Amino acid sequence: MTTLRLVLGDQLSPDLSALSDLDAARDVVLLAEVEAEATYAPHHRKKIAFVFAAMRHFAAELRERGVTVDYVTLDDPHNSHSLGGEVARAAKRHKARRVVLTEPGEWRLWHEFGRWHEELGLQVEMRADTRFLCGRAEFADWADGRKTLRMEHFYRRMRKRSGLLMRDDGKPEGGRWNFDAENRKRLAEDVELPDRPRFAPDATTRAVLALVGERFGDAFGELEPFDLAVTRSDAEAAFDAFVADALPRFGDYQDAMKAGEPYLFHAAVSTYLNAGLLDAGALCRRAEAEYRAGRAPLNAVEGFVRQILGWREFVRGVYWLQMPEYSRRNALSATRPLPDFYWTGETRMRCIAETVRDIRRNAYAHHIQRLMVTGNFALLAGLDPDEVCDWYLGVFSDAYEWVELPNTRGMALFADGGVLASKPYAASGAYIDRMSDYCRDCAYDVKAKTGKTACPFNYLYWNFLIENRPALDRNPRLAMPYRVLDSMSARQRETIAADARRFLCSTEMRGDAVAASGTG
Repeated sequence: MTTLRLVLGDQLSPDLSALSDLDAARDVVLLAEVEAEATYAPHHRKKIAFVFAAMRHFAAELRERGVTVDYVTLDDPHNSHSLGGEVARAAKRHKARRVVLTEPGEWRLWHEFGRWHEELGLQVEMRADTRFLCGRAEFADWADGRKTLRMEHFYRRMRKRSGLLMRDDGKPEGGRWNFDAENRKRLAEDVELPDRPRFAPDATTRAVLALVGERFGDAFGELEPFDLAVTRSDAEAAFDAFVADALPRFGDYQDAMKAGEPYLFHAAVSTYLNAGLLDAGALCRRAEAEYRAGRAPLNAVEGFVRQILGWREFVRGVYWLQMPEYSRRNALSATRPLPDFYWTGETRMRCIAETVRDIRRNAYAHHIQRLMVTGNFALLAGLDPDEVCDWYLGVFSDAYEWVELPNTRGMALFADGGVLASKPYAASGAYIDRMSDYCRDCAYDVKAKTGKTACPFNYLYWNFLIENRPALDRNPRLAMPYRVLDSMSARQRETIAADARRFLCSTEMRGDAVAASGTG
């Protein structure tokens, strides 16, 4: 009997559990480009093109191994444009009664696939996604009975279990688990930045670009130039370049930001990792080898390993543990609509304008731009978590709900009430000024605390604390800023609140203003 094996666009791994016992003589692998998956979020055109191009190249690699591949293109006139519809059509074509798949990374698909047995009349076998370093059941066991879930505790467990950056005596390398305090340097003017590898589109990718340009012409983001890796070998080459040219200084400058330089010393391989073109464990071991060979310092390697072994695995665990209720949380009752400048970049706030422009061009921004610029503003301005999450899910090429939702709703917006983070990551303009050059040519004055020329982050920060005091007053990590707030006069607090109201009702927030500084 023929078995149909479904591979999704973020499961492009030869060692995928759905393919582990593949019988090349009898089984058929199905990949399908469907409208439903390309449009359920406001996806960046470059993201859509990357996924489709990577899918087509993966299908070609399978065929080279002698595997029978049934590939449905977006422009197939018979395409049903849903995964369920394409599984049903393929099962009929190949007379298959059984479909094997790896659990998807999004709850909505997991819920949908669970209904296929009844709806499609097929035997459905859904297997665990073994590409992650911590399985869903293992994370649930770790979380069971804990009053709070903290990444640092989980990370230490994962370090011990994996042996990564551990000494023979069972202690962490360097005597510390975390070197984050050493990874917050501002980028000096004379620091030379590494070149980032770029990959010219081949004929297959060019065909995808033409298709996406035609079918998604009104979607967000710039499609060209397109220079992403779409094969495993090119993705590995991109990581090799990071290891050789950027990893040694990644730790020092991983929180830094610079106008016109979106990549700095970042690996920028999360797009490939989350689509299955790279292996998480292999990346961590490779980085560790650089430390042990003396080619990269511990703060750089530990910071890189922590992002994958710690944070990436942790947010996935929280996602599956808390869904689907997690997606509806709004602990701070934020309801303000997402401003147009999240799409256009047309704002006088240079940090947001530069970040959104980078995202429009590259479908990428590094974690501090996401958390402390766009995320921080969304938190301070009380933007609707549903709208913010849709934006994050759509505009980044590495975004799938398992990783996007906890990072946005939990880490950036504190809408989960503290499940993921122990405090809101709220900051005034001083943080952005310290970690970037954005404030240098901004229309607003980052040193001014109030008034029409003051940086909006400054008065929005204090206004955020004022408005959300009932929900946040007992948070011990906010004790100091609330003491400072209490030391202000009533008149100072009134001025802050008035400035916040003025800005949040301004034409800039409504989206009908064109930035006047040349940066929006």
